[in-house]
Amino acid sequence: MGRQSPWSLAIGGMFALAVAVGIGRFVYTPILPFMVEALGLSKGQAGWIASANYAGYMIGALGASSPRLKGSRRAWMICALLICVVTTIAMGHLDDVWTFMVMRFIGGVASAFAFVYASALVVERLIQLQRGGLSAVHFGGVGVGITLSALIVTGAVWSGGDWRDQWFGAGAASIIAAVLVFFLVPEHEGEAVVHEKAVFKPGLFPLILAYGLFGFGYIITATFLMAIVRDTETARQLAPVIWLVVGLAGAPSVALWMWVSRRLGVLNTYALACLAEAIGVSASVLWVSPASLIVSGMLLGGTFIALTALGLVAARTFTTGDPRQVVGWMTAAFGFGQIVGPTFAGSLYDISNSFLPSSLVAVAALLISSVMVYRIALRNS
Repeated sequence: MGRQSPWSLAIGGMFALAVAVGIGRFVYTPILPFMVEALGLSKGQAGWIASANYAGYMIGALGASSPRLKGSRRAWMICALLICVVTTIAMGHLDDVWTFMVMRFIGGVASAFAFVYASALVVERLIQLQRGGLSAVHFGGVGVGITLSALIVTGAVWSGGDWRDQWFGAGAASIIAAVLVFFLVPEHEGEAVVHEKAVFKPGLFPLILAYGLFGFGYIITATFLMAIVRDTETARQLAPVIWLVVGLAGAPSVALWMWVSRRLGVLNTYALACLAEAIGVSASVLWVSPASLIVSGMLLGGTFIALTALGLVAARTFTTGDPRQVVGWMTAAFGFGQIVGPTFAGSLYDISNSFLPSSLVAVAALLISSVMVYRIALRNS
């Protein structure tokens, strides 16, 4: 085939992450309060449903990173996106905790496969086209998906729809985005070739651990921020706005933090962004008000997507060979942190009736992650 447009490729990757992550994983956050109210779920049960998704995500990341998987990376990506669409729509047809958990688990596996394959495929092709900077557009898809999910949930509420309609609307948007991916990220010669086995360099494994702490540190707020907002009488009506702020802050965040990284270095920038996120998590529970919750949403959206990308970019410098392997291992560590976070926070809420204790533990995890990566930067300077 002819020379591929780097912009169409980057935009295709953006829509892939919008389906797999922005909607497939995070639409649960704005829909969660409506499900809790309609079905009488406890915060602990809500946490278990979220953790099932992240457990699937971790297992999917490990599976996608295996060098034994053969065939076209694009084919794996497209199949995973289709499963993300199906599981998103299916959530609107279910009504009990166990089936919710099963469906979110399957969706989590598909989400990880889509993320790993889309990221390895799109970023590698952009580098081959000498347009690696456009990877910021690709990773910005998470913020785009979150923004879409906020608009879908808000639209459903304003039109009188319930939580089921919100899932159906998210599924419809996912179908459109997945079709765009199909046309914008075409197959090309040599795509079925499996790259050589990865070789890891010293420094990678502490980075993987720090990445896992980041996964735990951000996910409690990312899962329960809307529940916190709706539990706050003075901010309850701002719920759709705050989640929209998360998405709008997230969409350009990768480009912004990548710009910072060109001046400070990727590892130092990661450490700085972790500090900013810790402030955002603190703002959601230490001085709860409409203003602090907006700040929390802005700092959450403005950091966690970029941190995800910065961690993967940093890990790539510590390895050679097939990028799927390092992306998969990093994503698995990240996923493990995400599994623990919602269950921990939801269960602790049922005991203490507050997200404050679990959020403070999350802040500590983010600070430790920041310090660990800063120390790695010092050793490699």
